[in-house]
Amino acid sequence: MAEAISFGEEQELIASSALDFMRSRCSFEAVREWMETEAGYDRALWREIAELGWLGISLPEEYGGSGLGATEQISVVEAMGRQVFGSPFLANTLAAELLYLAGNDEQKQHWLPQLISGTRVGSVALGESSGAWDFGDFTARAELDGSQIRLTGEKCFVLDGGNADLLLVACSLGGKPVVVIVERSQVPDTALRVERLVDETRRSARIRLDGVSVPKESLLTGADASGALRRLQLKGALLVSAEMAGAAQGVLDLTLEYLKTRVQFGKKIGSYQALKHPMVWIMVGVEHSRSLLYRATTLWDAGGGSEELENAVRMSKVQSGDACTHAVDRAIQFHGAFGFTWDCHAQLFFRRAQWAEYTFGDAAHHRRHLSELLFKDDAPLSVSSS
Repeated sequence: MAEAISFGEEQELIASSALDFMRSRCSFEAVREWMETEAGYDRALWREIAELGWLGISLPEEYGGSGLGATEQISVVEAMGRQVFGSPFLANTLAAELLYLAGNDEQKQHWLPQLISGTRVGSVALGESSGAWDFGDFTARAELDGSQIRLTGEKCFVLDGGNADLLLVACSLGGKPVVVIVERSQVPDTALRVERLVDETRRSARIRLDGVSVPKESLLTGADASGALRRLQLKGALLVSAEMAGAAQGVLDLTLEYLKTRVQFGKKIGSYQALKHPMVWIMVGVEHSRSLLYRATTLWDAGGGSEELENAVRMSKVQSGDACTHAVDRAIQFHGAFGFTWDCHAQLFFRRAQWAEYTFGDAAHHRRHLSELLFKDDAPLSVSSS
């Protein structure tokens, strides 16, 4: 069994450096400016992030990555969550991870350096109109037609689909899940509809695949797609957990600063016990989130593919979601009437919490799976009559 938590000096240095960078380059005012743009992010800052090596932090050096692990990766994502950073980072990271998991050597050598360097933006097209979080039974279809693959169906909630140059589309071929590389130029403009959901720092898209054809070489053939998609689903949940843990800390900091400056009845409102105690519970929730998050990443870096890792990731997603949702709810209330306005930064965190809760499964979804994993071997209780 892996150690309970592994978070050393190197991870701490990366975490503090990432937080310093985010605080200096990603103010709440900058976030609001980017929200009003079509892309939703700053392309110059995106290039800087690529130069820092963040886009391939957990991928091997042979493809241009940093060769580090999930622990270093979530340290960066936590810092992003604290500043409500909006960019294609999550979409691009998941695309690179899926390509690494399921692609053959030639596909990885060709595409991964482009995603890691930031010269191309990638995304994964997983979701469908059913809203199911257990990916596998896809209604989107792929059919072999000579040297081409013809696609049909629709993919929903494609993160940064409008910004992506490269889409990794999960669909069904002969009744089995497969992943197909689709370049943005192969998708008609009329087939892609960009949507803004509850979190306006994010961009989402709905893509119609009918009539889209790609070369047969676009099919990822390096590994079983089912296993790769299950692994990717866990990694996505882990990254979103890190973002929510960071957001909970970010809104805690924001609220604490307000309580230390707002004066009511001649006293700073942070001096009242009725506000002190809830702030402590927010802090406790943040610490619980971090403990479960670092435990999950420790298991991930230990090479775990077991139920223990799955349990840890699902627990982390549940706890981070609960803690973040509670923190932003209290933050809005403690800001008073101002907290319900567009100008209050707490609403940025509220929107991010709502988006993150339903990305890669909400708390009810993960609790259901946890009950199956944790209690599957338990014999039914019986009551004997005396």
